[in-house]
Amino acid sequence: MAETAQATSTTQGTATEQKAALGADPASRLTKAQEITRRHVLWALGAGVVPFPVVDVLAVMAVHVKMLKEFSDLYGVQFREGAAKKLLGNLLSSIGIIGIGSAIGGSLAKFVPLLGSTLGFISVPIVAGMATHAVGRVFTMHFEAGGTLLDFDPGAMRAYFKQEFDKAKDSVTKLQQDQQDKSRAKPA
Repeated sequence: MAETAQATSTTQGTATEQKAALGADPASRLTKAQEITRRHVLWALGAGVVPFPVVDVLAVMAVHVKMLKEFSDLYGVQFREGAAKKLLGNLLSSIGIIGIGSAIGGSLAKFVPLLGSTLGFISVPIVAGMATHAVGRVFTMHFEAGGTLLDFDPGAMRAYFKQEFDKAKDSVTKLQQDQQDKSRAKPA
């Protein structure tokens, strides 16, 4: 009986959270979603410079899953890590062989001393940031429309994701440059 009461309490808590999130001012919720995306783009840029090949790509995927968890909390929708990983894998496959190849190639290039490492440290963070920005934009739009992880259709979102991925290069490069400028400006 205690388990039933606890399950009912959890279900009611989730429904209450969802109503509160959806009842929140849409402009402030959208601003929070954009802040979540920006913060995770920065995390993805950092994860992209992890010096170990393949580990960097896994770190970026972890950043994406964490971002979806924060979106789920913000919008009051149920989060399932397994579902999030499947959706992300399916969605990220839409950037095509060139995008995936450059991320994996850049990651594996870190095995090559000097030139490969330099190439990997430049390309992987940018592609990771671009993908994170696009994932953030796609899921913000989906959640703003009242969607959940369970009704997300990666196939229907591929074109929008690809469009956002392509547009993200300038904003991610600028964000990366701003962060580098801030770190240089800090006194030692």
